[in-house]
Amino acid sequence: MARTDNDTWDLASSVGATATMVAAQRVLAHREGLIDDPFAEPLVRAVGLEFFTQAIDGEIDLESVDPEFNVRRAAEGMAVRTRHFDRLFTDAAAAGVRQAVILAAGLDARAYRLPWPAGTTVYEVDQPEVIEFKTATLAELGAQPTADRRTVAIDLREDWPEALRDNGFDPSAPTAWIAEGLLIYLPPEAQDLLFDRITALSAPGSRVATEHIPDITMFSDERSQRISDRMKKYGSKIEMGELIYHGERNDVLEYLIARGWRPSAQSMREAYAANGFEFPEEETIGMFADMSYVSAVR
Repeated sequence: MARTDNDTWDLASSVGATATMVAAQRVLAHREGLIDDPFAEPLVRAVGLEFFTQAIDGEIDLESVDPEFNVRRAAEGMAVRTRHFDRLFTDAAAAGVRQAVILAAGLDARAYRLPWPAGTTVYEVDQPEVIEFKTATLAELGAQPTADRRTVAIDLREDWPEALRDNGFDPSAPTAWIAEGLLIYLPPEAQDLLFDRITALSAPGSRVATEHIPDITMFSDERSQRISDRMKKYGSKIEMGELIYHGERNDVLEYLIARGWRPSAQSMREAYAANGFEFPEEETIGMFADMSYVSAVR
């Protein structure tokens, strides 16, 4: 179903299902010993989307969905991504930052699995249904946050900065922010507003990590559609072309520079090499070659 201005979702529908998809890849990366996320698997199973539970159980051959995409490649790609955003938080913590915000937190378990220094507060911002589900599921597992975890149950289209402040956020203190896998699901003007709001809430010394994708259309071109069609044969209802927002959008790095940030970018090939992996050059995975991982300091 195509996006609408006031649509909502849970972790089994619409954009929420893509959060479950990412968590399923984290399961594979954890099993391969490339990341440490013991919470990904129970969270995916709790959501209960058959396609992803079958995928992590090996009942779906990933190469039948995408001949160029096996378990190891899925694990390596997610390890590169996860380590980038983990590093933003761990580097910020080492520099003395004690306030962190995870935007569109989904099934992100960093508040539970990262070694946060004493006195750190981690804010998770997402739709109320998503926050409630993850909180309840992890509580049932007996999981305990490794920081002062504060949930902000609000849609990013609403006044989330006010909600953040109402939950104790201190805009005068440096903050570490991540916007992981989020931008393509925002209209171009909402992407700008997101960074405007982050900037307004960021004291000197703040940091942010995200991605830069020059061409959003790759998520709805023929290659992407072929993968979606193959996934549907196994019961998946994800249609990426309907979930993303098209239209020309500002360059992330240029936008951050204009607002007083000092960004750096690592291309996908550079990121793979830095993690000791070989970047696959085949058509499907190679379409991500122009994407880069971004981090910035204010």
